[in-house]
Amino acid sequence: MEERPSFDTIKSYADFSRYYWYREELIEICRKLGIDSSGLKAELNHNIEEYFKGNLILPKAKENNRKKSTGNISIEDLSMETSLIECGFSFGPKFRDFFSAQTGIKNFKFNVDMVASVKKARETNDVNFTLGDLLDIFHGKITYAKYDKISLQWNKFVHDFCADPATKNFPDKLKTAAIIWKEVRESSREKIYRHELLDEFADKINAD
Repeated sequence: MEERPSFDTIKSYADFSRYYWYREELIEICRKLGIDSSGLKAELNHNIEEYFKGNLILPKAKENNRKKSTGNISIEDLSMETSLIECGFSFGPKFRDFFSAQTGIKNFKFNVDMVASVKKARETNDVNFTLGDLLDIFHGKITYAKYDKISLQWNKFVHDFCADPATKNFPDKLKTAAIIWKEVRESSREKIYRHELLDEFADKINAD
């Protein structure tokens, strides 16, 4: 198994792209490099790729005339370019009406991907994430965050780990699965459980 190295030791984008990186990690890498750290995961990867080419994509300057977050903004003031953070977005009737008008769906309902994306935008204070981006997520055109997929990978990993008869004697299965998952997650290998991992990481399991 090949361990994922520290970013500081990676010398090319080809090497960088061999490993899985969380969006939070990409944001932190971009910030350390002094390049733009906003946008979707694909955009962050692109910024890092350009960095390795010698092209620095600098952070976007914040506009001085941007509207501050407020719950009093009217639906008439909203557009596809409106920042989700700065318009005081909520899952209330005003924004349902806005998306209803955009989609033609009378009783518009936010789907789980939209809810997850809003949560992510708030956690990262991504002022560049717009209502248009949220609509694209509704239509399945883009995926803003992959943490749901990672969660599914982890859940599947734990399920398969527990289903392996060889793991029945572990007193804390979840803890043991987490030890192996950490090694798998931070490597370039496929993010799935295999019985052979018990032998491969026996030292780490026994040392805990």
